[in-house]
Amino acid sequence: MKMNLKYSRKFTIYAVLLASLTGWSAQADATATWAANCASCHGKDGKGATMMGKKLGIKDMTDPKNQASFTDADATKDIKEGVTAGGKEVMKPYGSKLSDAQVKELVAYIRSLK
Repeated sequence: MKMNLKYSRKFTIYAVLLASLTGWSAQADATATWAANCASCHGKDGKGATMMGKKLGIKDMTDPKNQASFTDADATKDIKEGVTAGGKEVMKPYGSKLSDAQVKELVAYIRSLK
């Protein structure tokens, strides 16, 4: 019995470590996706204080009030389909560039900015 308990504990420890690393990997991937596709307008920090962000009136994604103004489904749709305002494209669509998993990770990353 002792031997089985020993292996059970090791398995639990490895499972927890693997889960932690997987979460970290997704966060690292989302950070890279943000930097490559979003930061030029939204800013590295998500505040939208870039030249283009100011020009387009981009919301500060670090502000909890702004975060509360949209659902994850809204964010997913905007990322995949782009955003238009007044008949003009203000954010290009990324649905053909990013996988569903990348979009989901990106939405989680956006939520982490607040």
